[in-house]
Amino acid sequence: MPIPPNIHLQIVSADRSLVSEQVDEVQIPGADGYLGVLPGHTPLLTTLQVGQLWYRQGQEKHYLSIAFGFAELAKKRAEERMTRPTVDMDFERARIALLKALARLQVASRARIRS
Repeated sequence: MPIPPNIHLQIVSADRSLVSEQVDEVQIPGADGYLGVLPGHTPLLTTLQVGQLWYRQGQEKHYLSIAFGFAELAKKRAEERMTRPTVDMDFERARIALLKALARLQVASRARIRS
């Protein structure tokens, strides 16, 4: 599968959507330090810490202050792979990736509720 040209970045707070943009690069304050994300990044789910998030669109960078939460990069990609199978695609592997992403999202949403 070809690497996508950009990333769809969605940033939401408890009460509203803050950002919904196509971006070229993102840097987030992850649980283990800052994490750079480019198109085609390996799927992941991580908690966010207090820090600065920036994203780049072309040469322009945008900055936001972040205080906890989580980031996920797996569910949509896995769903897209299953809806557009290719000759060399391992359907079972894509199905398992989707199941894992959904499980991580369920756990992350429960962790946010208790906080």
